[in-house]
Amino acid sequence: MFSMGKDNDKKPANVRTLTWGGLNWVDVVQPTKENNRYLTEQFNFHPLDLEDALSLRQLSKIEEYPQYLFVIFHLPVYDKKTRVSTRKQWSAFIGDNFIVTLRPKELTSVDDLFHECELAEDMRKEYMSQGSGYLLYRILDRALDAYFPTLDKILSQVDGIENVVFSEDVDAVHELSILRRDIIAQRRVMFPTRATLVEMEKKLKRFSKVDLTIFFSDLMDHMNKICETLDESSEIIEVFKDADYLQSSYRANLGIRVVVVMLSVLIPLLVVFGLGAFFLFFYGGTLKDNPLSFVVLAVVTLIITGITLLMLRRRHLV
Repeated sequence: MFSMGKDNDKKPANVRTLTWGGLNWVDVVQPTKENNRYLTEQFNFHPLDLEDALSLRQLSKIEEYPQYLFVIFHLPVYDKKTRVSTRKQWSAFIGDNFIVTLRPKELTSVDDLFHECELAEDMRKEYMSQGSGYLLYRILDRALDAYFPTLDKILSQVDGIENVVFSEDVDAVHELSILRRDIIAQRRVMFPTRATLVEMEKKLKRFSKVDLTIFFSDLMDHMNKICETLDESSEIIEVFKDADYLQSSYRANLGIRVVVVMLSVLIPLLVVFGLGAFFLFFYGGTLKDNPLSFVVLAVVTLIITGITLLMLRRRHLV
């Protein structure tokens, strides 16, 4: 199944290999079609699996074969520019004496683990002495540990969004929309990944020298905590969205009340003085000739305005 012969000297630059205790780890960063040709020469993988490993639109899944497992995972990677996480796909082939990981460069946790094994004999012994199934568990565990800072960032943003919602100086709708979109993006990734881990535990046992039940139980505890936290954050954001809507409605109503009061004062003024000017012009004369006309018009205006404001007050509009 696995052969590291002279063709290994022609391996692509983005392919790294590590061997210890009869277990071979092949790590492919940013896989390409050239990598598929190389892996075809080294392994007897199904061609459709290699195509799926390159495709970026695959769902999380597990394909089981007599000699190996093929697994597709997804993990969210936070984009500082857009402030929204994007889905990154990585794949793994697991056999009796090998594990092949195909991943994007953003998945630095795998890179760190590979580098540690390259540098230290005791790390290679710890991670690679119990079979490929156990090594995959350690890779997954490291990937989830690396995700927790992103989760902590969400919790920090959720805690800080309350001040944004009740502040008149910040566009709360924009901030809520970005955070809500980020949480939705991460939930779309982590929930299918959790289901894949549940299915994978049973199928991975044949490639491990130790019982993985306890290890996967700990892994699932982490994953369940992640999913529960994302659910709670989503619910809190929905509450704050409703609160922001109420705040916006209140501010809008306040503005409408101001306009109503202004119109209550101006409209009677314009109507009374307009009619008064009309009758004066129609019957002849001016305000100088009729000095009491202005007083009468002012009194009538004040009476109408007072009645209007009283009616608005009784209806709790002012």
